[in-house]
Formats: sequence, C-alpha cells, structure tokens
Amino acid sequence: MNIKENIAEGLRSIKGNLLRTVLTALIISLGITSLVGILTAIDGIQSSVDNSFSGLGANSFDIRNRPAMQVRREGQREKRFKNIDFRQASRYKALFSAKGKVSLKTNVTNNAIAKYESKKTNPNVRLLGIDDNFVELKGYKIAEGRNFSTNEFTNAINVCFLGVDVIDQLFEKSNPLNKEIIVSGIKLKVIGILAKKGNMMGGGDDRVIMVPLETGRKMAVGRNLTFDITTSSTKVKNLDDFMEEARGVMRKVRMDPIGMDDSFSIDRSDSIAKSFENITSSLQLGGFVIGFITLLGAAIALMNIMMVSVTERTREIGIRKSLGATPGRILQQFLIEAIVICLLGGIGGIILAIPIGNLIAQGISSGNASFIIPWLWMTVGIIICVLVGLFSGIYPAFKASKMDPVEALRYE
Repeated sequence: MNIKENIAEGLRSIKGNLLRTVLTALIISLGITSLVGILTAIDGIQSSVDNSFSGLGANSFDIRNRPAMQVRREGQREKRFKNIDFRQASRYKALFSAKGKVSLKTNVTNNAIAKYESKKTNPNVRLLGIDDNFVELKGYKIAEGRNFSTNEFTNAINVCFLGVDVIDQLFEKSNPLNKEIIVSGIKLKVIGILAKKGNMMGGGDDRVIMVPLETGRKMAVGRNLTFDITTSSTKVKNLDDFMEEARGVMRKVRMDPIGMDDSFSIDRSDSIAKSFENITSSLQLGGFVIGFITLLGAAIALMNIMMVSVTERTREIGIRKSLGATPGRILQQFLIEAIVICLLGGIGGIILAIPIGNLIAQGISSGNASFIIPWLWMTVGIIICVLVGLFSGIYPAFKASKMDPVEALRYE
C-alpha cells in the first residue's frame, strides 16, 4: 500500500465516521482560531499604532514635563517634573525657531463638556490650546473649514476646531461650521472640522476641541498649565545630534544646573510606536502560549479518538497485515489520518481567525487598524496542525502497527 492509497484510505475512514471527525476537527479548529486570531489582532493593533504615527515627520521630537510613555511598577511613582510654563515654552520657541519648526500645545482640560442647543458631550473631551504649527507637526488635517488666522492666534478669539467624535455627539448629521458651541461657559465658533485621525487606545485624538493657544490660556485663567513642545526639521540628517542641541537650549531656558539631570523629558515623536513594538512582542508570545495550551488540549482529545479508532478497526488491521501490509504502512496510514483531521480543523480555524482577529483589532483601535491577512501566522498554524497530528497520532499508529495479525483477526 503506497502513500497515495494510505491517504485515500484515511479519507474513506474519515468519511465513514463523519460526525466524530467533524467534532474532532472542531476542537482543533477552536485551538487554531485562538492562536491565529490573537496574533492577527495584535498585528492589527500594531498597524493602528503605525497609522497613528504615519503622519508625523521622521525628524521630530517632543519636550514635556513627563515621559511620553512610562511603564509604572509597583512601589514606583510616576516620573514627573515641574511644569513647563508659557514663558519657558515661548522662549524655547524664539531661540530654536531658526533651526526647525516649533509647536506649542497645552491641555486646557481632559474632561471638558461641550454643549450645542440641548445636546452635550460626555465629560471626556480634550480641550487643547495650540499654536500655528501644531496641526502640521502632529499629523492632523482640516477636512472642512479653514485654519486659525494670525489675528485669532494673537488676540485670543473664541474660535475652535472639532474632532469627529465631538461632532457626532453634538451635531449628528448637520454641518457644524460657523455654529457656536459652549465649552466651560465660553462660546466658541466652529471654523474647522478635523479629519478622522484615530488612536490605538480608542479614538482619543478624535475626541478633541482645539482653540488658539491664547484662547486656551484665557479659558484656563487661574490654573497652572504645562506646555508640550514639538520640534521638527526636514534638513537634519542626524536627529540625535539635533535633539542634543535642543536639549542644551531647553536646559538653558529651564536654568538646569550643570551636572544635574534634565528637568524635562525629551522623546522622539515615534517613541511610543517603538515602545509599543516591544509590548506587542510580549503580547505575541503570550498569545502564542494561550493558543498552544488550547491546541494541547485538542491534541489530547484527538489522541483519545485515534485510540478508539484503532480499537474499532482491529480486525481491519489484521486483514491488512494478513494481505501483506507492513507495520510501516499501518503506522503511516493512521498518522496520515490524524494529520488530515488536524489540517481540516486548522483550515477551518484560520478561516474563522482572520475576521475575528481583525474585528478585535478594529474594536480596540476605533476602526483605525488596517485589515490584516496574517500569512506568517497562517503558515505557522498549518505547521502546528501537522505537528499536532503527528503528536496525537504517533502512539495510536504505533500501537496499530505492532498488533499481532492472528490476534487481530480473532478480535470481536
């Protein structure tokens, strides 16, 4: 009996026990769905991060009073410096503007409530005060309307841009341009609509209201604001040297003593994306372990079913051996049968995993993730299916190959 005949015999055996085969393949399918689905979702979330930072310049960095992304451990306090005030931020911009574009931004509040007629937003809207370079340097685009004018920046005019999430809550299908909303008791005229930007953590970049920097300062009267600074240059080849030059200027502005650490944080604009790449590597390992444990349970179930199959077909094995089938051919037949069942389940699992993984990624990233066809994980899934088939089938197949043909023929 050659390999082709063994495959045909395995398929006939599978067809003869269709319900048992379907249930077994379903167990394998769920394991592969878990494995490939989790890894696909992680790849999709990573694509969301890449999309979020794709609009930022390669030669840009941020100066803040806190790290851009900090993993806190138990017993540790979050690293935070004294606020960067408006005078310091403005002085840095004046000193460094000749070397690159500089943008200033302040979070007036992270829990603003915007009102229009009888409608209002949830108290989780970010109100930002921005300068003339912020929209460009941070990858925002104005979908409708216009940018702030010089007069509006200078004289703290009550105008604003709205993110799409705020528009959905206040205006539904009507156009918000040139209409007035109320934020923190102040009327703001909507002159611009921001294009959907998305965010890896659930759309925070679209749940935003932007006002001119001086307007933001006016709305925050009596509160101590901190200002974030973004610097960019298209002419710089070595960003690290450029950042060190900016660090020196900021230390001068902050009057940091020589030999002391910086009183501010300076990070590349893509540092969060790079940090998240390290996180996704850990998530992929965790997802692989979870999927592998699920497949291990499926492999044990398949081994049990193959043992039952060997017992049921004892007389068949005796007849084959009496007709000249070698132990190697018997072993091969049952191994192929186990592998075929695993491959059927694996293919079904992959078909389920792709939409499920992408739906999870889209849900977490608020629709900003790209649709992923995980060719690598599909290939890994198929290879694992073959290995599971070998693992599950090797002992039952070995047991079948070692049967005594005379005793097998006597079996009732």
